Amino acid sequence: MAPKKSSAMQPVGKKIRQARLGKKMTLDNLANETGFSVDYIKQIESGKKIPPVGTLLQLSRALQVDSSFLLKEQKATLSKRVKAYTKRTDNYAYNTLTPGAENKHLKAFRVTIDANSEHSGVGFRHEGEEFVYVLNGNVEISVGEHVNKLGKNDSLHFNSGIQHNLRNTGKDKAELIVVIYNP
Repeated sequence: MAPKKSSAMQPVGKKIRQARLGKKMTLDNLANETGFSVDYIKQIESGKKIPPVGTLLQLSRALQVDSSFLLKEQKATLSKRVKAYTKRTDNYAYNTLTPGAENKHLKAFRVTIDANSEHSGVGFRHEGEEFVYVLNGNVEISVGEHVNKLGKNDSLHFNSGIQHNLRNTGKDKAELIVVIYNP
C-alpha cells in the first residue's frame, strides 16, 4: 500500500496502524515479525508510546514500507527544523540530517539525550550497522553484554542487529551524530 501525501502530517502510530491494516496484518503477525509485544505495538499505534528510531526501522521492515514513511518529519520550515528536535521517546530526541532520503539505506540523525537518563522500553535491534559520534557529553552504549563508555569526540561503529541501548551517564544533555545503515 503506497502512503498518501497527507500521511506525512499523521502521527507515527496512526501511520503504523494504517500500514498494518492496509496489509491485512494482525497485531499478532506484527509482533511475531518484530519481536515486540502486542501491548507495546498497541501503545505505539494509539500514540501512548513514541518509538525510538530502531523500533521504527524494524516496524517499517516488517510492514514492508519505506522507513522514511515512518521517520518523515511533519512539514516545517528549515529554520524551525534546525531549532526543534522531533521527540521520539520521553528523554531521547532526534533531528534528521538526511531529509528526503527516501529509498536510501543510510540515514543520519543529530540525537540529544537528557542528563542521567536512558531509553525506556525495549532495547534497539535492527538489521544493519550503526555509527555513533559524541559531540558533547558522556554516554554508555551497550552492545549485547558489552558496555562502551564514550565521551566528547569518541565514536563507535557496531552491528545494529545485536541488542543495543544508549544511556547518558553525565549531568548534562548529551549530543550525538548517529548514522544508521539499514540494508
